[in-house]
Amino acid sequence: MLIRLTSRAVLLSVALALPGAAHAAPAAKAAPTTPATTQASKRTLAAPAAEAPARPDDRAGYEPAGRRDPFVSLLSRGETRSPVGGRPLGVKGLLISELSVRGVLRTNGKLLAIVQAPDHKNYTVHPGDALYDGNVKVVATDAVIFLQRVDDPLSPVKQREIRKTLRTTEETR
Repeated sequence: MLIRLTSRAVLLSVALALPGAAHAAPAAKAAPTTPATTQASKRTLAAPAAEAPARPDDRAGYEPAGRRDPFVSLLSRGETRSPVGGRPLGVKGLLISELSVRGVLRTNGKLLAIVQAPDHKNYTVHPGDALYDGNVKVVATDAVIFLQRVDDPLSPVKQREIRKTLRTTEETR
């Protein structure tokens, strides 16, 4: 009697532990149990559990595969952020988009450019001078080429060239 109760308890616990074995538990109750049948049923119920494939890790992950990151704000893309204290004074505090080329000088065989800031102050820039969002790459006789840093984290391009001519197309007509 004690053997029957323990074998039924073992079968019930195995049936509850295995998800597919819940339907096999009522069939085991209907048949009379003997020590030989309980050992056979233990082997048949335990065998699928041992051979069950390992479950993949259920951790969530993000594979961008060319898509944008959904957690990066679209409102602040590509903006130039000023430091807390404001922009520095002089040429180092000028944005490339704010400048207009007013003239080109030749001194000692080198070309210099005269640029005008939005506050109508004129500055002289040399090739290699640093600006707030880039630097001066080349000063030519009719244009200045700037290298602007791209601060967009999703952009594959980190720098772009901006060419500002001495005369606009409206002035040449």
